[in-house]
Amino acid sequence: MKHVRWILFVYVIALLHCVMLAQSTDDAFNRGNELYRAGKYQDAANEYEGIIKQGKFSAELYFNLGNAYYRDKQLARAILSYERAAQLRPNDLDIKHNLKLAYLKTVDRIEAVPDMFLIQWMRTVGSLMPHETVRIAFVFSWILLFGSLATMYLVMIPGILRAARILFFISCTLVVLWAAMLGTQSLRDTAQDKAIIIAQTVTAKSSPDVNAVDAFVIHEGVKVKLTDAVGEWVKVILVDGKIGWIPSEQCERI
Repeated sequence: MKHVRWILFVYVIALLHCVMLAQSTDDAFNRGNELYRAGKYQDAANEYEGIIKQGKFSAELYFNLGNAYYRDKQLARAILSYERAAQLRPNDLDIKHNLKLAYLKTVDRIEAVPDMFLIQWMRTVGSLMPHETVRIAFVFSWILLFGSLATMYLVMIPGILRAARILFFISCTLVVLWAAMLGTQSLRDTAQDKAIIIAQTVTAKSSPDVNAVDAFVIHEGVKVKLTDAVGEWVKVILVDGKIGWIPSEQCERI
């Protein structure tokens, strides 16, 4: 029975820790919403960004962050946030609408080429649940798996042993399901090679050298494809096929 109490104690501690983290995140999110309603858009954005820095994000969070930046006239940051929200929830009509409005305010009218069907399908599968929710569910499944396994070896009471076996098989199934979902989301993140120009005006060079010939000029909010990097320079391709090198701090990966 001592082993059972110890296992239950570990479960309770893990559960309380997750609840406290979730509550702290919810408080910051609610503060951001209140600041947004009060017209303090930069302060609202700071609250949302603070949540993201903790490694917690969702489509709703990025959407609200995009709205705050849009209202604060930070167009590039707004587009970047909407694009990240669209990655997590590609079929959301509100995200699509606001993203379209933001792109209409950009200086450069460059239409993005739609992604391949396979990429769209992968994003849809990965967006069924927020990344953070999937990760927490995966961790809990592992806790249940090891907890039930430990109970099977340490507890010899028939009733508890039977329940532990059932829990073991259920947790095994859950671990496989959540791992597959995490793998899909990770594949989506690693395959991502798009970025948003965040500098107001960018002069792309023909090579990664400040003294190289100018290739073209683009402005904030333009989506580019990243293909290579040399030192502090990244190689970008526009949707119309133009290629150039820009300083890496002038864009941010979606």
